[in-house]
Amino acid sequence: MTDEAHHAATPVRLTSGLPTGDLLDTVTVTVDLPTPSVALAVGAHPDDIEFGAGATLARWAADGCRVHHLVLTDGSKGSWDPDADLGALVAARGQECRDAAVRLSGGDTAAAERVQVLGEVDGELANGIAQRREVARAIRMVRPDVLLGHDPWRRYRLHPDHRAAGFLTLDALVAARDPHFLPELGLAPHRPAALLLWEADLANHVERCPADAAAAKVAALLCHHSQHESTMGVSDTSSGSASGAEAFATRIAWQLAQHGAVAGLDAGEAFHLIDQL
Repeated sequence: MTDEAHHAATPVRLTSGLPTGDLLDTVTVTVDLPTPSVALAVGAHPDDIEFGAGATLARWAADGCRVHHLVLTDGSKGSWDPDADLGALVAARGQECRDAAVRLSGGDTAAAERVQVLGEVDGELANGIAQRREVARAIRMVRPDVLLGHDPWRRYRLHPDHRAAGFLTLDALVAARDPHFLPELGLAPHRPAALLLWEADLANHVERCPADAAAAKVAALLCHHSQHESTMGVSDTSSGSASGAEAFATRIAWQLAQHGAVAGLDAGEAFHLIDQL
């Protein structure tokens, strides 16, 4: 992390209602952590990282951050086609993750090598000791200044993998930071400076989103071709029409505007920030 890493983020007082969570108007929301030297984002599925923090990671990468992705499941449930070749789907989704990482890093092909897929079965992710060990291993090896992941306390969340991924990330963070956990890994403990949880039930921090970061987020998401119809509502790009992609970009822009409004910004990505780790 840069020399400014330990300076307090700029606080913003809320003055209007919120589009996410139930944060009260009197709560102080911070804006923009100093750009970390290294960041690790942990997502349940291929594309979760881009949805949750794509613009933030793109802006940090443009500022010199080395961004790593850890995808916990194989994405094998990510099709509406009952006759889908699941082996081919898993392979495709792994490549989509790598392509998206390159887009978020401004075309840096080395970013593809910083994507790790843990390969747990989609829909069956568990916060078990074995899984926790592997996520803690990644944290100790990557040694991120900022760790990002799912907010496990988000209410009314249906997908079990998102809940499991959030708690798994938190529990692995505790294991990675403390010296008496997992000595068999042979890796020095590591304590990140900050944790950012996306899709936050109680947002208290926003990372601003300039236009180029928003464009990178959309481009990275569109790399997930297998998810165009099922997740993104983009069903006509294969025929040469850009209307589906344009409509998707409009929806992302609307979401970024709602998140930015949490801190009085034109656009941003909202998180719950924990910096006492």
